[in-house]
Amino acid sequence: MSSISGIESVPSKPLVTASQLSVALPVLAVLLASAIFAAFVALYGQNPATVFGLIVQGGFGSSFAWQDTLSRAAPLVLVGLAVAIPAQAGLVIIGGEGALVLGGLAGAVVTLPFAGAHALPMQLLMLLAGGLIGGLWFGLAGVLRQFRGVNETISSLLLSYIGIAVFHHLTEGMLRDPASLDKPSTHPIDPSYMLPTLPGVGVHAGLAVSLLLAIAAHVVLRYTRWGFALRVVGGSARVARMIGLAVNRWIIGASVVAGGMAGIAGAIEVAAVQGTANSSLIVGYGYSGILVAFLARHQPLAIVAVALLIGGMQASASLLQRRLGLPDATMLVFQGLIFICVLVADAIAQQLRETTRR
Repeated sequence: MSSISGIESVPSKPLVTASQLSVALPVLAVLLASAIFAAFVALYGQNPATVFGLIVQGGFGSSFAWQDTLSRAAPLVLVGLAVAIPAQAGLVIIGGEGALVLGGLAGAVVTLPFAGAHALPMQLLMLLAGGLIGGLWFGLAGVLRQFRGVNETISSLLLSYIGIAVFHHLTEGMLRDPASLDKPSTHPIDPSYMLPTLPGVGVHAGLAVSLLLAIAAHVVLRYTRWGFALRVVGGSARVARMIGLAVNRWIIGASVVAGGMAGIAGAIEVAAVQGTANSSLIVGYGYSGILVAFLARHQPLAIVAVALLIGGMQASASLLQRRLGLPDATMLVFQGLIFICVLVADAIAQQLRETTRR
């Protein structure tokens, strides 16, 4: 008995580590959503294998498909960062669509008084104006949370609707180009101010801006004291205050930076794709960015890969419509299924963590 009692118990290792779980659950969520989507298209009378084959072909099957996918991925990276950055501080801000369209509007009008100026300063001015307006718009959500106790998820979503309404009001009124008859728009920007195409890729330079900002976000969040401080604030505001961090400043600052990302996305869409601010900016990038960030587990580099995936799915929608007669919103159904499955996976992961602690 004594020899048995003298044996020290060795704690058992968990079957799955937290890092493995964080990777496995999103993959399982996508697989489950794909299975449900396959059943959905089968009920619609289509062969799921044919549908998935066309999704791959439409998003990644040719150089043209890749160009379309990369063009869509550029704003998705930025709006994904607009969700992921405040998430480090414990915030759930989902109003990227409003900040995006207001940033696009700012980028469209800021250079109008400077027609004929050098292109590079005007391009930088458009991105700066878009980031500034988007940052101020998201900053309102941080201010309301810290000083009025308003939930940032609700306030950011409502601010998104208000931002879109303001956008329509201005583009159809004060800032409308009289020549835009069927589709109210602002005056077009000088053609020389449009962002150039990346050589050898065939995609506008906004893609490079998005990738650089994603890399910068990764470096700052992971390797600097600012990223560490932000995680401390997100982990416990009480502990952050005890060690001398100005919690209000960090929360509002994270909101402003996140809004700046969404605003730059809107400015890029104007400066690289539209050439003017109109309703074509309101295509749901801000809402798709929520899925991108959650599926990437709020990791900036993973956001790039997920944005490519979602961008490819969106690029394939027109091919599905042409070949199979499926509605253009079919890919929105698929995205919605993925989002629901990701949320369910997060809930399961939370329960597993709580069970492990017990």
